[in-house]
Amino acid sequence: MKKSNLLKKTSAAFMPTLMAAGLSMAALPALAADYEFNIVHLSNTSDEDYDGAVVLKDYVEAQSNGRIQVNIYSGGQLCGNATECIEALQANLIQVFNTTTGGLSNVFPEIQAIDIPYTFPSDRIAECTLNSEELVGPIRKELLDRTGSMRLMTIGNTGGWRNFATTDTQIKSPADVEGLKIRTINSPIQMELVKAMGGSPTAVPWAEVYTSLATGLVEGSKNGITDIMGMKFNEHIKYMTLDGHAYMASMWWMNNDSLKAMPADLQHIMMDGFDALRSVTTVMPKRRQIEAYNAFKASGGTIYAPTAEEKKQFQQAAKPVREWFINEYGAKWVDITESAVKSCEAQIDKAYMAQQ
Repeated sequence: MKKSNLLKKTSAAFMPTLMAAGLSMAALPALAADYEFNIVHLSNTSDEDYDGAVVLKDYVEAQSNGRIQVNIYSGGQLCGNATECIEALQANLIQVFNTTTGGLSNVFPEIQAIDIPYTFPSDRIAECTLNSEELVGPIRKELLDRTGSMRLMTIGNTGGWRNFATTDTQIKSPADVEGLKIRTINSPIQMELVKAMGGSPTAVPWAEVYTSLATGLVEGSKNGITDIMGMKFNEHIKYMTLDGHAYMASMWWMNNDSLKAMPADLQHIMMDGFDALRSVTTVMPKRRQIEAYNAFKASGGTIYAPTAEEKKQFQQAAKPVREWFINEYGAKWVDITESAVKSCEAQIDKAYMAQQ
């Protein structure tokens, strides 16, 4: 949006937050660009969300010859949780924000179809599907129709894959989950997965997970290795099972009015910038997990990769989650997601056969 309008709204609505973050209006950048956007992400500056935001900022500022200015606020400086940030985005008080499916579920619970366990068999299929217009297009239209303001710009990754990680029990089959208190995000579908395997799901805010593991409030979690090591959960978590039940998709949203307020050439630059962001956030978790897995093992952790037969057991145990979802939200978004997955599988198989 035009900078003058943004600063009026931000100063009125977010001055207390800015002051709490140690900022002031005097500390804001000089008013030089034609358009200014605030990007907010809730993770810290060592996260791939930050890497993606930096790449987006660098790209659009350079390609626009300074007509666009991007400010990055990490760690929830302008809003403290997904609900607050989505409200701020819809009000155009911030212009860019990213969410997981769990973070978006209050606005669009059907998006959890992407998190139905074992929907994506590999990184390659997940990346193809989440970058396909067959899936992205319907999500973009649905959120614009529901909110009038949230435009999906791209889908990247934040943290790799969700795997079972536990303090005292090595999980090799679904039967090993039975009776365990497993931390989940506040997402119904994540809780249903733990229930389906006989565990006890416990929704714990991210900031409280370390203490919950230390005190025994929970006996495990469902996270990627980079998040586990970044938050020092390995001081309590000693086992990881690479079952890969969910790909941690990260949806990047932009206020639609802000995008459309720019001339067409700058809109295209912005969209290209988001594609660069997607590439970075997709690759960085893969690179960072190498050191993270090595550090986990060096700290005494044990990593287990299920056999093909054990993987089938996990998939079979998770089938009630898909049935629960359809009963709860209908089959529409399951069908859309699974159709996009099948299209990618066929596309990749065709490319493979062409190489023979």
